[in-house]
Amino acid sequence: MTARFAQGFGAAIVYVLATQAAYADLTANDVWADWKDYLASTGYSVTGDEQSSAGNLTINNLSIEMPIPDDDGSFAITMDALTFAENGDGTVSITMPDSIPMTFHSEVDDDGPVTGVLTYAHTDTGMTASGSPEDVTYAYASTRATMELTSLSIDNEPMPEEMLRVLVALENIDTKTRLLKGDLRTYSQQMTADVVNYDIAFDDPESEDMGSFKGVMQNVSVEGTGAIPLELDPDDFDASLQDGFAVDATMAYGAGNTAIDGVGDGSPFSFASSSQGGTLGFKMDANGIAYDVEQKQSSISMQGAELPVPVEIAAAVTAFNLSMPVRKSDEDQDFAIGLNLSEFTMSEMLWSMIDPAAQLPRDPATVMMDAVGKGKMLFNLLDPTEAALIEQAGKPPAEISALTINKLLVSLVGASVTGTGDFTFDNSDTATMNGYPRPTGFIDLKLAGANALLDKLSSMGLVAEQEAMGARMMMGLLAVPGDEPDTLNSKIEINDQGHIMANGQRIQ
Repeated sequence: MTARFAQGFGAAIVYVLATQAAYADLTANDVWADWKDYLASTGYSVTGDEQSSAGNLTINNLSIEMPIPDDDGSFAITMDALTFAENGDGTVSITMPDSIPMTFHSEVDDDGPVTGVLTYAHTDTGMTASGSPEDVTYAYASTRATMELTSLSIDNEPMPEEMLRVLVALENIDTKTRLLKGDLRTYSQQMTADVVNYDIAFDDPESEDMGSFKGVMQNVSVEGTGAIPLELDPDDFDASLQDGFAVDATMAYGAGNTAIDGVGDGSPFSFASSSQGGTLGFKMDANGIAYDVEQKQSSISMQGAELPVPVEIAAAVTAFNLSMPVRKSDEDQDFAIGLNLSEFTMSEMLWSMIDPAAQLPRDPATVMMDAVGKGKMLFNLLDPTEAALIEQAGKPPAEISALTINKLLVSLVGASVTGTGDFTFDNSDTATMNGYPRPTGFIDLKLAGANALLDKLSSMGLVAEQEAMGARMMMGLLAVPGDEPDTLNSKIEINDQGHIMANGQRIQ
């Protein structure tokens, strides 16, 4: 799926599933004009037969279509009839068909043209627009909505239903969206759904390969804001960012689970996961892109021919965050990265492969890292032409000028390392560090339980006595004893001459 397809599809869905309440009078023609204007500005062509009478406007034979040049294809939404009815109180009710086909067509597949239909269906649906022509709020609610792949053909030959199944179902949806038109189209949106189910499966008719992907999420909610240029160019997303395109959205969900089963190359495999909820955050604008993901009380189990034993792992918290610039700049820009894997555990069967005598502590492991910094992008990340040139030239895509480690923690098998640090980098000097920018700064580290761990690893035969002795000598050179038993402290510094020092003593 191309970026243009994704952008256009999202723009259409904002209207097909639009959403709440405002403050002035709207007419049916106002709402339809806003739909047409918005869809046209995002790259869609809109056609239909308009019929109006006594405050009602009906669009028959409606087609909303966008070409996909990169794929030499198209995406289209069709409706037999779309009705706008004035309610006499300044609001407009919108009625769509219970079933809405969305057709996609692509010519890039080596097997021939691919054509399919995704059908959106909904029951007990209500949709209302209110406000003014420049400030419209939509309220949408449905007891059940589904998106299903209802047909697929390859090289003009219909594929059997069992070859590919795609079904996503939402229960008790409530969505509210406010759209304001000024120099940009800005929006705010809130959506809730009691349950989200997904069921995807395939069966290759030419081999034994098959698989299914099923799952459920409870109590799903989405909140977001954004802005869209009045004339969005779907073929130049980098330019759209500069023109003001922005999105900031967070999805939260309660308990959920996923199951994957299948056969690949004649070998069966299975995967199952569950969690007690989590969040997914996404932000993008001209300043950069950011992700923030967190899952609580998650567990994973896997089985397969290539795995010697079933794999079972779990964690209390699994989290990751990343923010970075996406555009070329002569000035430093902020970036951040973080990881949190708390109370990680694995099954005794896995442990027995590493430590059959149970000499190592089975305490839950934790890995945490929080770092921020400054740097420059050397090209526009979302410009495919520039990205290709950077790849061909073999140059680094970015320069880092500063890095601060706010937190570092690795705790497992009875030992732990904690630390903080702060570095700057001179990108004009790559000779001192053999091709890398010269760093200046320090990192403070504390190591606890290292000697006890080395003793256990030696007794298990995983580390030779000579190797353990070498490790202890290295720790003696780089660290000093801490205040507590079996602890070591180390401050590693790199000065502006490129000299490396450990606790004040030069080691390089």
